[in-house]
Amino acid sequence: MKEKVKERSDFARWSFKHACLSAAIAAVAVLGYRFGIMNYQVALTILIGGAALGMMAILSAIVSILAIITSVDTKVTGILSALVGLALGLAVAAPVFLTIQAGYKVPRIHDITTDLQNPPNFAAILTLRTAEHNPLDRKAPANLTELQQAGYPDLGSLLIDKYPSQVFTEAVALAKARDWEIIAVSAEDGIIEATDTTLFMGFKDDIVIRVAAEADKTIVDMRSASRIGISDMGTNATRIKAFLHELNNVK
Repeated sequence: MKEKVKERSDFARWSFKHACLSAAIAAVAVLGYRFGIMNYQVALTILIGGAALGMMAILSAIVSILAIITSVDTKVTGILSALVGLALGLAVAAPVFLTIQAGYKVPRIHDITTDLQNPPNFAAILTLRTAEHNPLDRKAPANLTELQQAGYPDLGSLLIDKYPSQVFTEAVALAKARDWEIIAVSAEDGIIEATDTTLFMGFKDDIVIRVAAEADKTIVDMRSASRIGISDMGTNATRIKAFLHELNNVK
């Protein structure tokens, strides 16, 4: 019987190398931005480049795995390298490209509020934002209100059948439970200001919650605005919806 010749898959080797390089590039982007070495445009460009290499690692891994499974006369090896390349490539590329894909489905805006006529105002947060950050005047783009209404038609104020003082206390507790950095709390004014920092890149979004009496109930409005970037990829609206849903279901 003819003995099978062992041959290491070049695609498996390329997959492993590309995946490792992809992870290293992504780490440089994340750490570079978090430590203030590069601005977010440069960091995002580098991150997308790393994700592209991750995609190459994924494709190489798939080709390698298919070659190994279908090999007959030649025993192709390298399955471990291919699997590592596939897993690492997915870990880097998937979050980046899924976020980009999500961004195409939402309007290119970064300041979202439940009250378009009278948005809650930031006060203490203003001291933390600089001229390099997005302005909070809601003047850009000029059709911001229309874009939000079209993109998030279900976003609006929350009316709760509880006393304002109780709702305010619950809102503060929920904000703390989400590990937001609490900047200011005023029970008298019914205002909570906080900052949420994204897990990986460390992008900061500022939040203001307004709790007020509405007849014999309580009305809650919320605003969430990104410090950087034209589009928030839907993050602010998602944050508001999740918070208000949880607040509305506090027992």
